[in-house]
Formats: sequence, C-alpha cells, structure tokens
Amino acid sequence: MTRAVVTGGAGFIGSHLCEALLIQGVQVTCVDDLSSGSSDNVAHLLAVPGFAFVPGDVVDPALWQRLPAAQRVFHLASPASPVDYQAAPVQTIRTNVLGTLNALDFARAHGARMLLTSTSEVYGDPQVHPQTEAYRGHVNPVGPRSCYDEGKRCAEALTVAHARQHGTQVRLARLFNTYGPRLRPQDGRVVSTFITSALRAEPLPLHGDGRQTRSFCYVSDTVRGLLALMAQERVTGPINLGNPQEVSMHALAAMVLRLTGSNAGVRTLPAREEDPRCRQPDISQAQRWLEWQPEVPLVQGLAQTIEWFRAQGAVGADRLPCGSQPVVDLAANT
Repeated sequence: MTRAVVTGGAGFIGSHLCEALLIQGVQVTCVDDLSSGSSDNVAHLLAVPGFAFVPGDVVDPALWQRLPAAQRVFHLASPASPVDYQAAPVQTIRTNVLGTLNALDFARAHGARMLLTSTSEVYGDPQVHPQTEAYRGHVNPVGPRSCYDEGKRCAEALTVAHARQHGTQVRLARLFNTYGPRLRPQDGRVVSTFITSALRAEPLPLHGDGRQTRSFCYVSDTVRGLLALMAQERVTGPINLGNPQEVSMHALAAMVLRLTGSNAGVRTLPAREEDPRCRQPDISQAQRWLEWQPEVPLVQGLAQTIEWFRAQGAVGADRLPCGSQPVVDLAANT
C-alpha cells in the first residue's frame, strides 16, 4: 500500500490533501509543528485507518528519522500568510530551505517522489501578465515579503539541484491564492478577513485603491491539481496551479458583501508595502500535462466558505476555531 508524508498536513491546504489521499486508499503520515496549522483540522482523521499525526518541525533532522518509509512526500510546510511569515521571517526561511532539504534527503533515501508546493509569490510584483512558468519574476530580495518570496525561490532551486545531482524524483507546483473552509480567520489573507468582517457587520478593510488583483482557487481544485502533478510521469514542473479568473480587491469586497447580505461597506486603509499589483496564472501547462483546470466558480466557492465561517460561529467571535468536521466522505476508508 502506498504511504505519503504530508508536511504542513494540519494546515489549511494540507488537511484537505490528507483527506483526499485517504479517500484514494493512501496511508498518510501528517507532519506539522502547529505553528500556523491546527490539530483541530485533522482531529476527525485520527480514527481513520492509515492516518497518523506526527508533531514536529521539518527543520529538525531527528524528526525525519522517526518517520516511516514512504513512496510520496508532499512538502507543504511553511508559513503562508503575511501575518505569519512577517512575524517569524528567520523561521520562514529556515523552514523553506532546511525543511525542504530534509524532505528531499528523506525522499532520496526511500526512493520516494517529492512534491514541493511553491507559490506565485516567486513572481513578485510581476512585469509579465498573466504569469507563465517561464517568467523569472520581479522580487525585492530585502523587502518585507522577501523571507517568503526568496525562501520559496531557494526551495525551488534546492529541489531542482537535488534532482540533478542525486536523481531524486521531484515535482514542483506554484500555487496561486487558495481559499475555502479552514482558513484561519485572523491569518491576514483577504478572503478570510473580508468574510469575518462582513459577518461581524464591520466595514471590510480595503488597502490602497482596491484595484490590485488576485486570482482565487477553491481548495478542492488546488488539491486535485497537486494529486495530478504528483501522479504525472513525464513532467516535473514548475506548474502553475490557480484560477485564471482575475478579480480586483474592490470587486471581491463587493462580492463578499452581497453573499453575506452585509451592508457594512468598506473602509479604506493605506496600501500595503510592496503589495503586488496583479496576479493571474497562465495555466496552459496544467491544462496540457495534467488535464487540470479549476471547476469551482468564485461565487460558489465564496458562498461555501462563508457558510463554513457561519457554522464556526464567526459573528462576535474573537477567534474562530481552525478545524471543522470532514468536508468529504471517508466512509470508504473506515
């Protein structure tokens, strides 16, 4: 039976990935230090046969020595929201560099395939639009976002170098903004911030003129893309995984207000330092090699995310729980 290690497996995307792998009959070792993830996200999986949760930091070599052999390694461990990585910039770089090297060494030792989840942030404030995998980016190496941007760029370089030098099987995904249930309410990401503000009847905080754009991919679509890339035999990547529908922050705010039924409006705040002006993935490579494209429209995904936040008791809550009940049926695996 196939076993997969999922680092950052108690995080937002990682917990959904663990569920999807279990449904496929894969045994899952979930690794997380819970610095930005939550044990609540995987609590409902603890009783599922084939699932194991191992607390620990991927930077620690001793952690990897405790893990059972695996055929697949999904490496998602890293702070991903500005609130988290700007609060711990050194740890963010250590996780993306040393943690990635440890994951690669583990994969090599066990003859496993390792998939790195990189990010659209490697493109920085792009001068090419939409962004293709061939674009080399426009990143400030000493800016306020550099710990994450350059950490991921170095992780990509490490992954490719490991494959070239040691023959390690690797796959490289560049994720664009992902949203959905289990987003942390206070993580600073725009979708969770807008939704929690709207449900609390507070004006939505809109930074700058609101014309900056992002492209939002629902979490189930992102997970499908990761699984498809890991299974791909001919292409290593990098491969963009994201929704090519580009939306301004002003339009996103209006959408959230409408879907929540809120009349709180918006409040204008100063623009964030070095906030990228645009994000839009070119997904032609994913369409060609993975036969993948997003299936969940933004309005539908936002409605489902809003309902999840409502169910968690968003109104009046200072901090919402990170976890939820299963959003997929695990009956086939129990």
